[in-house]
Amino acid sequence: MDEASDVELLAAWRGGEPHAGQILFKRHFRRIYRFFETKLAADVDELVQSTFLACTRAKHQFRAESSFLTYLYTIARHELYRVLSERRRDLDRIDFEASSIADLAPTPRTAIAAREDRARLLRCLQKLPVAQQMLLELHYWEGVDIADLAEIFESLEVTIRSRLHRARAALREQMTRDAEAPPEVTATPESFDTWARGLAQM
Repeated sequence: MDEASDVELLAAWRGGEPHAGQILFKRHFRRIYRFFETKLAADVDELVQSTFLACTRAKHQFRAESSFLTYLYTIARHELYRVLSERRRDLDRIDFEASSIADLAPTPRTAIAAREDRARLLRCLQKLPVAQQMLLELHYWEGVDIADLAEIFESLEVTIRSRLHRARAALREQMTRDAEAPPEVTATPESFDTWARGLAQM
């Protein structure tokens, strides 16, 4: 069963085989963990648990129009927004296209920033609006393609391409303000993309 596809495992899980669901969660645990670790590191375990719990409750709602991982990321995005909204009850409405993690939930430097370049990149990402931060991390660090990003953000692909272009430009602008930024930051957009993706495994 470990070699089965996500769709096959989901079908077995829906059919009453809990072990299939456990394999699905184990397969995607690290990606969902990383998704939250760069935003609310102190609450990552709780958020991962709530994401998988929400998936368990809604397992029959997945229509396989996208990948199962895309479905998980969509749930994770909603869980993140829920927690941030609950913590900022002083705000009538949070604009996740404009507000950053640094604005909404300032935290100390997270454990994921083990190397200087990644730490610097992470600090700059956290100064961006939450939606831009998520978009760039999924694009650079998780390799999520445009079609799946459109599913996760519930937008058109052409809109995602435009938003990704603006998010890249905003991140590079943040990075260039750092006097110690590596040369790839101020070189070509391609070299910047390669550099940012290269930090995924650190």
